Amino acid sequence: MKRQGMFQIKKLLGMAAIAGALTLLAASGLLEAVDLSLSDRWYQSRSASDGEIVLVEIDQRALEEIGPYNQWGRDILAMTLEALNASEDCHPAVIAVDVLYAGETDPEMDVWLAEAAGKYQNVVTACAAEFGTALTEDEKGIYRLDTFSMTAFEEPYEALKAVTRQGHINAMLDKDGILRHHLLDITLSDGTKIPSMALAVTQLYREARGEEPVALPPVDARAFWYVPFCGMPGDFDESISVADLLSGEIGPEYFADKIVLIGPYAAGLQDSYVTSADHAKAMYGIEYQANAIQALLWEEYKQEAGEGIQLFFLFLLLLLGGILFYQLPIRFSTPLWVVTSVGSLLLDRVLYGMGWVCHVLWIPAGLTVLYIGCIGVNYVQAALEKRRVTNTFQRYVAPEIVTEILKEGGDALDTDGRLTQIAVLFVDVRGFTTMSENMDPTRVVEILNRYLALISDCIFKNGGTLDKFVGDAAMAFWGAPLPQEDYVMHAVQAAADMVEGSRVLSEELLKEYGRTVSFGIGVHVGKAVVGNIGSQKRMDYTAIGDTVNTAARLEANAPGGTIYISREVADALGDRILTTSLGYAVKLKGKKDMEVLVMEGLRKE
Repeated sequence: MKRQGMFQIKKLLGMAAIAGALTLLAASGLLEAVDLSLSDRWYQSRSASDGEIVLVEIDQRALEEIGPYNQWGRDILAMTLEALNASEDCHPAVIAVDVLYAGETDPEMDVWLAEAAGKYQNVVTACAAEFGTALTEDEKGIYRLDTFSMTAFEEPYEALKAVTRQGHINAMLDKDGILRHHLLDITLSDGTKIPSMALAVTQLYREARGEEPVALPPVDARAFWYVPFCGMPGDFDESISVADLLSGEIGPEYFADKIVLIGPYAAGLQDSYVTSADHAKAMYGIEYQANAIQALLWEEYKQEAGEGIQLFFLFLLLLLGGILFYQLPIRFSTPLWVVTSVGSLLLDRVLYGMGWVCHVLWIPAGLTVLYIGCIGVNYVQAALEKRRVTNTFQRYVAPEIVTEILKEGGDALDTDGRLTQIAVLFVDVRGFTTMSENMDPTRVVEILNRYLALISDCIFKNGGTLDKFVGDAAMAFWGAPLPQEDYVMHAVQAAADMVEGSRVLSEELLKEYGRTVSFGIGVHVGKAVVGNIGSQKRMDYTAIGDTVNTAARLEANAPGGTIYISREVADALGDRILTTSLGYAVKLKGKKDMEVLVMEGLRKE
């Protein structure tokens, strides 16, 4: 029991070590790329927007009608703004320009653009920062290498800046080149905070409607927040070109009280990104801004769950799952693996709806590794156990018993020794020693082997366990290593078969060698200790105890061709056998007043 307890502790510690290793693998970031990709597919889904955001695109048609973009003057944007704000009664609530107009160029054009943008104070213009690695001084005066240090900042020229609000248009990709997060604001060297264009647009839109400012999303240490995209690439596209405004095809009333985003919408303008919404198709910058604005307006923010708490629960689940996968049969472990893996994905979706973003891959991948590993380990252990059981019992028991043991598994056997009820048979070849003194040794061995083969066949045919041969004698028992129905009857049936078989064999030997022998058999039933008994160097699967000794005493007193049984055997079988009681006339060594019976045969049904 103590050894078994130590083994269970070792298994638990081993599984804890494996679960810990898989947890460290998840924490290492080696699975990050695959995990992020799967998370994007699992979390990001299309949903209908409010319809308050309209894209005015600098598209291929505009480039064809107006000319190459690098030849556009600021008058193009000025005329576009004037077209949008043409009516005092209906104009956009917010106009955001996703193009940076830094530095002064043509004074006349600069003034025109500034006047057009400042007419209703509803324009947000772009600014942008550059980030790199630089030495920075912290609050304690210690210089540190900052990999996210602002190295440059560009903003609109002064006249345009004065009449518009600014929002930065920095789109920062994750390590795998996917756009998932939005930089809420940036802080300049003088402490001024510049909101993102999406945030600036959203707040201005709320002001125009007389509503409270939006609640800010949860951000990380660098002010990034997770964007729940509501649209795929092209979902916000209404195919409204700058050319349509300039030609007057679309009047200002269409844009009344809406958010209008003006920006590049052509592949050649190089303002597109692969986002978490769709890894196969790039999304234009103004579409990205539209998704961020919609998320801010809805205030349904998502926050990435802490790594520490996720790793903690990952370890616990892997430890529990590994223990169950190892212990349960495959018919139970397979559904468990499927349910827990799929369940974790569904739970991730539920948590996402509650505002938490969790790692999608960690739990299913970890459970799958453990499941496959446990199947492999159990397969190897089963193969080793099968070999061990086969090697242990194939010499002692009938093949069908070995098969049954293998079905039950090694855990069904207590080979370390247990007290159990068994029927024991001893058989000895009477007259063999005398015969062998006058025969050639080769013939002696040949005759002995034929008798022993007969004994083995009778034992195995009746489902017995052949314990041992001792010279010309043998011991067998029934009821172990597995419990057997009617094991006492099987024992006496084997004894009867031996007597019958010996008569046939004796006739053959009489013809061949002119000599014959017979069996003396004893059968008793009772409790005995059965198991592997011996030393580390030499061990046998055997039975010991008074029951075994009594069966041996019965056999020692039985004449050739006779089966002696005990009263316990006779009582167990009742009228199923024919017996003659010898009373207490036969004295068994070490036994006092024990009734001995002669089994005459089996009663025919």
